Amino acid sequence: MSEKALSEATMLASLRDIHLPAEAAGGAVAEYAAVLGIAALASVGCVAILRLLSVRTAANRRPDPPDRSVEQPGWSVDRRRVALLHKLRTQSPKRYAELTGDLYQPGGEPDLATLQEEVAGRV
Repeated sequence: MSEKALSEATMLASLRDIHLPAEAAGGAVAEYAAVLGIAALASVGCVAILRLLSVRTAANRRPDPPDRSVEQPGWSVDRRRVALLHKLRTQSPKRYAELTGDLYQPGGEPDLATLQEEVAGRV
């Protein structure tokens, strides 16, 4: 047998003869830490899967029926204006952007009658 073949045979024999120690380095503490780590990864994976499923479910929901709560008689003008703005934003985002361009300027809020006409015209 050549020297190369002998070294290959020795190497193969030594690879088959590998034995891992019966106890992990660090003892029981290391084993518990490994189990805790695996459990944490599994729980994070389960939460991620459940979150993906819930996001898909929320995306597949039908929109709520049209909001008729704008017509509540006890509401203040500001509250009615906000409700109309929300309704207009869902119906026509472009027109909403036009009407609310100066919303944060003093006196920049849209007129309630204008909002009512816009929402009524888009229904």
